[in-house]
Amino acid sequence: MPGMNSGLSDTNQTIVAAFGRALLHQGLLIALILAVLALGWVSVREFVPSVRGVARPTALAEPAGRKLLRIGFGLVWILDGLLQAQPAMAAGMPSNVIEPTAASSPHWVQHVVNWAGTSWSYHPIQAAAAAVWIQLGIGIWLVLAPAGRISRLAGLVSAGWGLVVWVFGESFGGIFAPGSSILFGTPGAALIYCVAGIAIALPDRYWRTPRLGQQILAGLGLFLVAMAVLQAWPGRGFWQGAVHGKPATLSAMVASMAGTPQPRFLSAWLTGFESFDAGHGFAINLIVVVALAAIGAALLSGRPQLIRPAFAVGGALALATWVLVQDLGFLGGLGTDPNSMIPLALVAAAGYVAMRHPLPEPAAEAVPAEAVPAEAVPAEAVPADEKPAVAEPVSAGRRLRLDPAPLARVFGGASIRAVLSVWAAAIVLIGAGPMMLAQASPNADPIIAQAIDGNIAPLDYAAPPFSLTSQDGRQVSLASLRGKVVLLTFLDPVCTSDCPVIAQEFRVADQLLSGSASKVELVAIVANPIYRSLAYTKAFDNQELLSRLPNWLYLTGTLPQLQKTWSNYAVAADILPAGGMIAHSDVAYVIDAAGHTRAELDFDPGPGTSSSVSSFAVELSDVARQYLGSR
Repeated sequence: MPGMNSGLSDTNQTIVAAFGRALLHQGLLIALILAVLALGWVSVREFVPSVRGVARPTALAEPAGRKLLRIGFGLVWILDGLLQAQPAMAAGMPSNVIEPTAASSPHWVQHVVNWAGTSWSYHPIQAAAAAVWIQLGIGIWLVLAPAGRISRLAGLVSAGWGLVVWVFGESFGGIFAPGSSILFGTPGAALIYCVAGIAIALPDRYWRTPRLGQQILAGLGLFLVAMAVLQAWPGRGFWQGAVHGKPATLSAMVASMAGTPQPRFLSAWLTGFESFDAGHGFAINLIVVVALAAIGAALLSGRPQLIRPAFAVGGALALATWVLVQDLGFLGGLGTDPNSMIPLALVAAAGYVAMRHPLPEPAAEAVPAEAVPAEAVPAEAVPADEKPAVAEPVSAGRRLRLDPAPLARVFGGASIRAVLSVWAAAIVLIGAGPMMLAQASPNADPIIAQAIDGNIAPLDYAAPPFSLTSQDGRQVSLASLRGKVVLLTFLDPVCTSDCPVIAQEFRVADQLLSGSASKVELVAIVANPIYRSLAYTKAFDNQELLSRLPNWLYLTGTLPQLQKTWSNYAVAADILPAGGMIAHSDVAYVIDAAGHTRAELDFDPGPGTSSSVSSFAVELSDVARQYLGSR
């Protein structure tokens, strides 16, 4: 899909190293925040007299169903965050995960998903690090926050991020793609995360009756019945194990999963199941359809005597699907989650526990005297020397002061779980912040250009002079460009591979320079000993839309003039054997306003994708700005 692929290898060492550094730096910041919070909390409790000995009300017991859902999905989010930390994730996520997931979906889905893939490919380090910390933060937050508003907020954040992943990372869970099936993960694991997050965000009163558990199981039952109908629908390839000697839908899926890198015994299990399905496709699909329909009907009935055996059958089916079809979800390269079976099982178990073991409303209890708010004690009952000072009205001329004492009492009186929950929320923000800032820029990160061609080489020597002819017939010398920063490269006007891409990188760099473009001259010198006339340079300019740039020069000259310039700038321009294209160096030089060569950029454009073009343009414009005004 356009823009989604950076063209870089998943194991590109520059990207991998930058990703590792980003995780390390953000991890150190996260550890520092934890240390500051812990030190502050201990200090306030130890040294602030008004906090010492404050009785905190006993927290109400958490409903068992909610606790199972909260901790279960918290652990799953933590696993997802760790999976996102794989070194290959930064460069490989768009092309190896997002794009293949969307490939079989309708065009409009691909268009929506392409935005996310393009964004990731433009900012691979920020996006990859954000995914790690957001998911780790949500998971830690859910595990640590058992009750109260901060716990419900964790559920909302989980649901919100799950929705983002479901739309952009899972292409709406593949529900619009042909061949969708619960066996393959429909409706997408992240959508189940959303449902769980919303349930966790509900106030406790919803969990204190069997009704919520019944509704969760009924909704799940209706979903399973719908999946049974979809699985049984004719013409979708699930009733055959093989078609004309080739694997049908299910066996083909299993065969593809068996071929991914994984432990040998798992691969052997999948290969055996693929062979079994190829010979008994009808029977296997019949078992799946009947099981889904029966489990769904049992859950819809709401009868415990039917739900219990349905759970046993459903657990076996889920385990078999997770291992033999979904291949545990995260094996085989860039797996990002355990797929849908584990989340579905967690939701079902939480619904059953909520239905069978609701937590009754708490009985009214006597409130300890020390926990009674000061406002509830009659003023005459408090000794004069213990009465709190009454705040006086602030006059127009008086300075308003912030009293830190109430904040200290709130902070010091909080439980350790509450403090750690605040830390977990900070982890989410640390992950989201850099990505949000990156999204504000439509331009790609220069790290992509560095990953393709390495870092800029600093230089400092007088640039070799030249005097050549511009595309409009004017004589142009390096001395005539004094006072401007010159971005110099060498292009073949009849090249059809690298040169058009480099030209576009220069054109985009000019756009990025904006108001500073008048102080920068973009110069290309012909790198072709045969096709070097003005007709060719003008044609190239028109083709690449460069003739519209007032600061663009495409210079040519006699063959001796060009050969001398090529030699002075260490540029090779050789005719390939058998009359092929010209082999020439892909290089760019930065010459400051005083005529000194200040930097050399390896300008091999690599894959020429939209992200790499943008990245090279950013690198070029950044280095030009660096030397603007230098003398």
